[in-house]
Amino acid sequence: MGIFKKRLLRSQQKRDDMPEGLWSKCPDCGALIHTLELKQNLQVCPQCSHHFLMDSTDRIYLLADPGSFEETHAKLFSANPLAFQGYELKIDGLRQKTKMNDAVVTGRMSIGGRQTMIAVMDFKFFAGSMGSVVGEKITRAIETAIAEKRGMIIFSASSGARMQEGMLSLMQMAKTCGALARLAEAKLPYISVFTHPTTGGVTASFATIGDINLAEPRCMIGFAGPRVVKETTHQNLPPGFQTAEFMLEHGLIDAIVPRHELRDRLAKLLDFMMKP
Repeated sequence: MGIFKKRLLRSQQKRDDMPEGLWSKCPDCGALIHTLELKQNLQVCPQCSHHFLMDSTDRIYLLADPGSFEETHAKLFSANPLAFQGYELKIDGLRQKTKMNDAVVTGRMSIGGRQTMIAVMDFKFFAGSMGSVVGEKITRAIETAIAEKRGMIIFSASSGARMQEGMLSLMQMAKTCGALARLAEAKLPYISVFTHPTTGGVTASFATIGDINLAEPRCMIGFAGPRVVKETTHQNLPPGFQTAEFMLEHGLIDAIVPRHELRDRLAKLLDFMMKP
């Protein structure tokens, strides 16, 4: 151990009066970006176009025609159906911290004048995991779309099914897909949008069965994580495995759309897919 303490460079020194949370470091290019600049640029790095996580409120504001969004079933929140130890305290803490009741926001809105239902998953609530409330809210949103003859858009961002709800969580995979089958029978469009990350039971259910599947650039899409896949298959994974670009090349998604272009692309797709 050295006798003398190494002197910090000025850039490494932290002032006591420096407010927290003013800067974000891009995980791709390493650029330091002021929070205000990042927000003004739709949470996209101005240097390399890395797409940061975007919460449900900002995403809905980005997409909806002004004043058109009306949230549905906002008061639903998870109980503790399996009496999982500590689950209720975890949910209560997340509700206070995020000001959300669960990991998805649903509602009516219009995009470019086209009436639609939207469900936006939010990774900041329990890593976007899908429990019974998430599945129920998405299913009810789809049923509303059928009743009111609206298009359906789902933004996925999830770590998968919620372990603390066990089989009740896994049941949501079948329930949401069943509702989407009824939407298809009604000849109403469903557009699925992958955002970073989309994994597990969400990938294995409603996220991958859109009439059109879109994704944001370089977002992670998969079922199990790459380490688990490699240990299971005992094979080296291809470069870029589980990225949106890899999935586009192999046919899982139809297009990669940068965030700045997403609203216009959705409006055009809805205009094309919905009857006059």
